[in-house]
Amino acid sequence: MNPEKKSSKPPFLFGKKNYLFMFIGIGFITLGFIFMAGGGSDDPTVFNEEIYNFQRIRLAPTLVIIGLGIQIYAILLNPKKQ
Repeated sequence: MNPEKKSSKPPFLFGKKNYLFMFIGIGFITLGFIFMAGGGSDDPTVFNEEIYNFQRIRLAPTLVIIGLGIQIYAILLNPKKQ
């Protein structure tokens, strides 16, 4: 066996801080999709006005966009910079 070859594991691509921000971003995105869910009607002939409330029209998409922004930041964050 060649002594120059080491059997060490390759380092992770991202640091601990990157993964922390990634999980926070995933949490924002998940929360946004949970807020978007629901609002349908059991009877297809009855229109439900609840699909146009603030939570589904403004809050949920904003949370998803913020989560995507956090994900981009987490990917671009340099883990070696102190």
